[in-house]
Amino acid sequence: MAIFATCLVSLLVCCGLAWWQWDRFTSANGTFQNLGYVLQWPLFGLFPAFMFWRIRQLRQKAEAGGAADEKPAPVAEVPAPRPRPDAEAPVDDEDEELAAYNRYLRELNARDQQAAE
Repeated sequence: MAIFATCLVSLLVCCGLAWWQWDRFTSANGTFQNLGYVLQWPLFGLFPAFMFWRIRQLRQKAEAGGAADEKPAPVAEVPAPRPRPDAEAPVDDEDEELAAYNRYLRELNARDQQAAE
């Protein structure tokens, strides 16, 4: 009963908001955004009723399926991944500037490690 009341109140409130947006749309400073809201608010109001209906359908389907057979469906095993074909060895084309920068970072790290001791 509470779910039905929630669905009804939601629909009434959202229809009221749609009416308010319609008044805003027909006023002198109304925009098409207000018209979009006029179309959206009733859908928002119907959403709780749809969810209640959908949950009820799923519950009935689960009860009907559970009564038919008691053992769960077998779970398919996931096959082990296939080994990758031998890829070409990565080419060691390191940029000299990048290598110098990495050496500099290693030196800074070594200095930090010595200062921390």
